[in-house]
Amino acid sequence: MASCGGCGPGYASPAEATKAPREKVLLVTAPHAQEGHDAIFSIDVDPESETYTKVISRVDLPNIGDEVHHTGWNACSSCHEDSKSSRSHLIVPCLNSDRIYIIDARDVKNLRLEKTIESEDLKKHDVSFPHTSHCLADKNCMISTLGNGEGEGKGDFILLDSETFSVKGKWSNDESPLPLNYDFWYQPRCDVMISTEWGVPNLIKKGFDLADVANGTYGNSIQIFQWSTRKRIQTIDLPLPNGHMPLEIRFLHEPSEEHAFVGCALGSTVYHIQKEKNTKEKYEATEVIAVPSKKVNGWILDQMPALITDILISMNDRFLFFACWLHGDVRQYDISDPENPRLVGQVYIGGAIHDESGVTVEGEDQVKALYVKGTKVEGGPQMLQLSLDSRRLYVTTSLYKKWDAQFYPGLLKKGATMVQIDVDPNGGMKINQDFLVDFGAIEGGPYLAHEMRYPGGDCTSDIWV
Repeated sequence: MASCGGCGPGYASPAEATKAPREKVLLVTAPHAQEGHDAIFSIDVDPESETYTKVISRVDLPNIGDEVHHTGWNACSSCHEDSKSSRSHLIVPCLNSDRIYIIDARDVKNLRLEKTIESEDLKKHDVSFPHTSHCLADKNCMISTLGNGEGEGKGDFILLDSETFSVKGKWSNDESPLPLNYDFWYQPRCDVMISTEWGVPNLIKKGFDLADVANGTYGNSIQIFQWSTRKRIQTIDLPLPNGHMPLEIRFLHEPSEEHAFVGCALGSTVYHIQKEKNTKEKYEATEVIAVPSKKVNGWILDQMPALITDILISMNDRFLFFACWLHGDVRQYDISDPENPRLVGQVYIGGAIHDESGVTVEGEDQVKALYVKGTKVEGGPQMLQLSLDSRRLYVTTSLYKKWDAQFYPGLLKKGATMVQIDVDPNGGMKINQDFLVDFGAIEGGPYLAHEMRYPGGDCTSDIWV
């Protein structure tokens, strides 16, 4: 790919991406915390700019109750050799409304809503609750869906034409439907795609209920697909309770590497996925990190899981980061040896067990509530985005509005925040006390900031073929 010389979007390789200029803008999804319109914000993150940490453009979406969540690009580094492709539009699936918005992001100071794909276009294919979007190298975008047309559990993947933004149909050639679905990542040189599981959309929308966990309506399996044939070739059932709710899946960025990691939210574990060493025929998943639950007083239960909600891998494939939404810590692990991650950094950002939360942990000193620039951080660390040079980690604090209301009701009153962590390239982290974006103070808010994207590509959207 290096022969291309940068003719298309993104970078020729992960190594080239690490040399990219410092990020200056973050595009952030923000559901409204109350009854207003969701929004997409363009945030200035250039410390040399007069508008540093301010909104420089926004799109207020036309409908109420969409729940904008994750996003993807119409083209990324998988299209790097295609001079006719450009990373010009942000794909914005909505969990609650089943809509997909297409945002023209060619000018980050003038974001514009270009098209709305209505829920009826998805229902024609018996899918709903669209989540993860990845661009492909064939001028398509693929989006995972978690439900059938009625919001019952049935996983699938749909394709959008990356130029016309029309729904083309389903990706998978597998005849047996997935019971559940969530995130996915493909690694074409290894001829593999892996998908994960959250839960049944109709139940997710009602809020978290332990009875639903007991009834099996939240997943514990990962699905292995052969990328070339689009057929499911293996299911790995992660052991319970540690394997409950596998959410974000990340391969190493080097496209020839088969190593992947998945974070299990309710299990509060991370599994390493690779081919079986002896046969090399099937994949195996091995638990490599476990965050123990804490015995607490003053909470809804007497045991509090960490609830690992987001993970990412640095562009140089050296570090794994993940967020513990309830415990409040962000962790950094050295994964130079993927089978033996080593904890090298940890900071606390909000959470449910700090000294102003009303919850105490038996046998532990309480961490301090986090204030940045005089503002208390509401919620806990949720979504992560790392700079391409691995030196800055951005964190937002909202998970999903209905679940926010259960675990962090202050979020719906005060809005979410975005903070920045300074990362030592050799391991270690420190919160940047000069950086804060208060989404509760933005005009029209309060807002629940969630996923973040760089216009030039980032650690969680770019895939190399």
